[in-house]
Amino acid sequence: MNSKVVLITGTNSGFGYVTVKTLAALGHRVYATMRDIQGRNADQANELSAIPNVSVLEVNLTDDNSVNNAIDTVIAKESTIDILINNAGFSMVGFAESFTVTDVQELFDINVIAPWRLIKAILPAMRNQADGLIINITSGFGRFSSPFSTIYSATKFGLEGISEGLHYELRPLGVDVAIVEPGPFPTGMMNNIRYGSDQSVTPAYEYFAELPNKVGAAIGNLLQTVQPDPQEVADAINNLINLSKGQRPLRTVVDRATGEFVKAANDAVQVQYEKGLRAFGMGDLLISQ
Repeated sequence: MNSKVVLITGTNSGFGYVTVKTLAALGHRVYATMRDIQGRNADQANELSAIPNVSVLEVNLTDDNSVNNAIDTVIAKESTIDILINNAGFSMVGFAESFTVTDVQELFDINVIAPWRLIKAILPAMRNQADGLIINITSGFGRFSSPFSTIYSATKFGLEGISEGLHYELRPLGVDVAIVEPGPFPTGMMNNIRYGSDQSVTPAYEYFAELPNKVGAAIGNLLQTVQPDPQEVADAINNLINLSKGQRPLRTVVDRATGEFVKAANDAVQVQYEKGLRAFGMGDLLISQ
C-alpha cells in the first residue's frame, strides 16, 4: 500500500476520530481538523497529535481563510493532498416548521457549504496531479427524507447531489468522488442533537406528542440489537482508498440496521440514472463499476 496524504474533517469524535486512528495505523499521513483545539477539544486534539502520522489542525469550516490556510499548510509540507474526507456535520431534529431560517442556514453551512468549500479549495491541486479521492460522509437520510429530520435530510440530499454530479465530472480528470452512507451509530453526533428553535409551533403538533419517545426507543432498540461499531465506517473508507482509481463505487452503505432498503434504492435508481445519462448524450461518462 502506498502512503497517502489525507485531510479529514470532524475528527474530535465519532467516525472521524476512529478513521484518523485507522488510517494513521496503516501508514497514511493524516491531517485531522477540528475546532477549539486549545479548549473543549483539547483532550481529543492532544490524543490524536500523539499518534504517529497524525497532525491536528485548527480549522473553522465556515471560514474561507481558515480552510485555505489549512490546505496551504498541508500542501507546503507534503506537496500534495491525495484524499479529502468530508466527515464533519451535525443534526437538528423536530417538526420542520420549528426550524427558523437561521437554523436552516446553520445546518446547510456545516453539512453542505463547508464540504463544498473544501472541495473547491482542494480540486486545483488534485486536477493538476490528475489524481485524488474525495469521500463525502452522508447518511441513509440522504436517500430518504425522514419525518422529524426533514431539514437534516435536506442537507444530506444536498451533499449527495454535489457528490453524484462530481463523481462523473471528475473521474475523467483522474479524481474520484465517493459517498459513504452510514446508518444509526452510537457516535457523538447522537449525543449532541439539537432541536428546531421555534418551539411555539409545538402545540399545533399535539397529535405527534408521543412520537419522539417512540422514535428514540426504536433507535435505541436497533442499536442494542445490531450493536454497530463506528469502526465499520472507518473500514469502509479504507476499502474505498484501496480500490483502483476510476473503479470506486459512487455509494457505499454502512448500515447493518436498515441498510438493505437504502442499498436497494441506490441500486434501482442507478439503473435509471445511467439510462438518463445516455439519453442526454453523456454515456461516455459511464464505466462499468
